[in-house]
Amino acid sequence: MMKITTKQRAFLRSIAMTTDPIFQVGKSSLTPELTNAIDEALAARELIKISVLKNCDDDVHSIAEAVSERTRSVLVQVVGKKITLYRPAKEPKIELPRA
Repeated sequence: MMKITTKQRAFLRSIAMTTDPIFQVGKSSLTPELTNAIDEALAARELIKISVLKNCDDDVHSIAEAVSERTRSVLVQVVGKKITLYRPAKEPKIELPRA
């Protein structure tokens, strides 16, 4: 699992502010299908946001940890019911500030 610095995390947060969530975690929580779809989206976009719906019984932070672990991505932030994840592509589109 890769580590990012505070400066890099702040940079990713600033990009994420203008990004809309592309996935929703609902009542069935984190299914293998949803995990695979998130994995593919990370490969294509690097930085994604996930929205956890009110009907989901699981804790937002535990969902964030689980999805980050399963997709080998970095958990950038959890704000309210929104999760932001980052994983660099083989040919990165997002250039992080130097560590």
